[in-house]
Amino acid sequence: MRFPRKETVERIRREYPAGTRVELLQMNDMQAPPIGTLGTVLGVDDTGSLLMNWDNGSGLNVIYGVDQVRKVGDGNA
Repeated sequence: MRFPRKETVERIRREYPAGTRVELLQMNDMQAPPIGTLGTVLGVDDTGSLLMNWDNGSGLNVIYGVDQVRKVGDGNA
């Protein structure tokens, strides 16, 4: 896995601050929540991954450059 540059991580942190609501679009993991699951961002780690609290109880993180989510609830839905 290639780690993103510090500037990229900071951009992700600005784009997805704690409390941001997202919808899962794609996650390549057998334990992934179903596509369309909503969740709340808890933070962003140093690899650019979103630390998540999914509405179905899962805590699986969104991996930068691999998984896909979109913001919801702020006009992007």
